[in-house]
Amino acid sequence: MDNEYLIFGMRLLGSLALLMFGMKLMSETLQKMAGPQLRHVLGRMTTNRFTGMLTGVGVTAAVQSSTATTVMTVSFVSAGLLTLAQAISIIMGANIGTTLTAWIIWAGSTFNITDYVWPAFLVAFILIYRQRWKNVGDFLFGLSFLLLGLGTLRQTGADMHLDQNEAVVSFFASFDPESFRTTLLFLLIGGVLTMCVQSSAAVMAITMLLCSSGALPIYQGIALVMGENIGTTVTSNIVAYSAGTQARRAAFAHMFFNLFGVCWILLIFRPFVNMVCWLAGDNLSMVLATFHTCFNVINTSILIWFIPQIERLVCRVIKSNPQTADDGEEPTRLRYINGGLMETPEISLLQAQKEIGLFGQRTQRMFGMVRELLHMKPGEEFVKLFSRIEKYEGICDSMEYEIGIYLEQVSDAHLSDESKSKIRRMLREISELESIGDACYNMARTLNRKQEGLEDFTAAQYEHLEQLMQLCDDSLTQMNTTMSGPREEYSLNRTQDIELAINSLRAELKSRNLDDVNAHQYSYTIGTTYTDLLNECEKLGDYVVNVVEARLG
Repeated sequence: MDNEYLIFGMRLLGSLALLMFGMKLMSETLQKMAGPQLRHVLGRMTTNRFTGMLTGVGVTAAVQSSTATTVMTVSFVSAGLLTLAQAISIIMGANIGTTLTAWIIWAGSTFNITDYVWPAFLVAFILIYRQRWKNVGDFLFGLSFLLLGLGTLRQTGADMHLDQNEAVVSFFASFDPESFRTTLLFLLIGGVLTMCVQSSAAVMAITMLLCSSGALPIYQGIALVMGENIGTTVTSNIVAYSAGTQARRAAFAHMFFNLFGVCWILLIFRPFVNMVCWLAGDNLSMVLATFHTCFNVINTSILIWFIPQIERLVCRVIKSNPQTADDGEEPTRLRYINGGLMETPEISLLQAQKEIGLFGQRTQRMFGMVRELLHMKPGEEFVKLFSRIEKYEGICDSMEYEIGIYLEQVSDAHLSDESKSKIRRMLREISELESIGDACYNMARTLNRKQEGLEDFTAAQYEHLEQLMQLCDDSLTQMNTTMSGPREEYSLNRTQDIELAINSLRAELKSRNLDDVNAHQYSYTIGTTYTDLLNECEKLGDYVVNVVEARLG
């Protein structure tokens, strides 16, 4: 008997593993096929709270993952493409969209799906080896694993005869079904289980199995489903803890949504469950799916009118606390890539692109400091500004390394060809941006060496350096403009024109410098320092062109 229960336990765990793997593979494949389109949908179809909610429903139903929708939404908020209010409406819709999973599990429990799974595996295997249909094959594989898991779970439940097992029946019978404390206990169990297995679908499948077998009363089963709703939000809040302020706010809004719903359901628990049972009939699996849908639809219908108030509440609870550098101006850590909620590889690239945009802005700010350093006299202020430039150079090195590591991790995931190409372009962008930072630091070091000597540039040299640096600044401005918008709207022409102007002026100034040194207008040493600055400006212009080329592909 013990061996029999061990086999049943292994079958149960194995079927849940198949279910979770199939759901994950389906979600990843759909995101891979439609990742860019989903980003456009989220960015454009959120003109008001209702379209935002419908967008959340549609996207979550499409990718079969409310987590994926939440990740996309949070990334858009962090990137400034969506407001927090729009994000809250999408998250509300995601809660409705995720109820489709319960209906899929219910459908899998109504007939023997495994009879149809094996041909699907064969078709999927053939499609995977046809490159053109590989994504469709991957999706079909995921669906087949999901259905096989559901079928095995259903058969295992039937073979276990849980309703005739004295130990199981007496365990659940030991709880008073009329007690409010029992409802709270099962709600807690549902939340803890969801946090442990990291899958609300798995907990829903277990709950349907127990209820449909007759072992678990429907009231306790629904309490488990309520706990599952809270468990998913606790997990997202733990993940978001290491992320940015907006990510934490969005995760907290998700938790508030479900906690509010659970609170009002508990006030009318039995009448509400009786109404759902009346709607769904005697099929207890269908009752659970119906309850899950009604809970989220009604909860959304109530809270969608109070989105501004929810936004104010989460902003009051999660206060902005940006980390700043020692000078109080510049964050020393990455702003968009912050280790949280990055479970969706296709959407992670959006975070990386925003971080690279910030990288470009920092290099231009660093160059502005170099221009300021050029006109400063020796003293404490010069040393302080040089130290800041030195710090920025360290930040640039760190950003290149951290973004590069992040992109390397993302590249290991299941990506479309377009996204793989984008990663290659991004890696080139960060390498060239780091070179811009090096060029700025080299100029600062050259100016520092000049200050240690007794000679200074002539008025003409200062004027010419200012002309060349203005062209470099124009080039950096054009680079950052190109990086901040859709690449289809920009071309390389403007950047190349500025780079040609930099090269032409630098060649002219180098030639004039030789004549001035020969005419003894200044020493060879100061002429060499002057030439070093000209050369670094020319290199900077080349690096900018390389960044824009990489960005435009």
